[in-house]
Amino acid sequence: MANITRFDPLGEVVSLRSAMDRLFEDSVVSPLNWRTLSGGDVITPPVDMHETPDEIVVTAALPGMKAEGVEITMTGPNLTLRGEFKTDDEIGRDQYLYRERRFGSFSRSIQLPVRVQGDQADASFTDGVLSLRIPKAEEVKPRQIRINAGSGEGSHNGTGASS
Repeated sequence: MANITRFDPLGEVVSLRSAMDRLFEDSVVSPLNWRTLSGGDVITPPVDMHETPDEIVVTAALPGMKAEGVEITMTGPNLTLRGEFKTDDEIGRDQYLYRERRFGSFSRSIQLPVRVQGDQADASFTDGVLSLRIPKAEEVKPRQIRINAGSGEGSHNGTGASS
């Protein structure tokens, strides 16, 4: 009895990609050298930002860094993070068999979506994660508006006519 195998075009693409990755990794021009020849990589630390009613919270992944190696500045609506991922000088570049971590200086600027009180910002750094809590400017914070329900002259019934 003959075996019938269903053709999976996606499986063929995955197989081809794996073969190309292996060929590239085993070639004379390793990925590390290829990046160097093409001008190097730009280091951009990943950043998350979310908003609460009172503040903007920014979190940046800076693995291997120390708090004193990070510079935080605010100019108007722009928040800028600067620093340098330092390499292990004891290991020569030609001694690496595989190297995925990036080293060098970085500068990451983010435009904040609302006006903030930058001078009131609070920064913490734990386990390679920078957390910034920046209070919103008073004029952009949500406010509760009380409704005056009057029965006197000048009150409206919602239809545009006075009651």
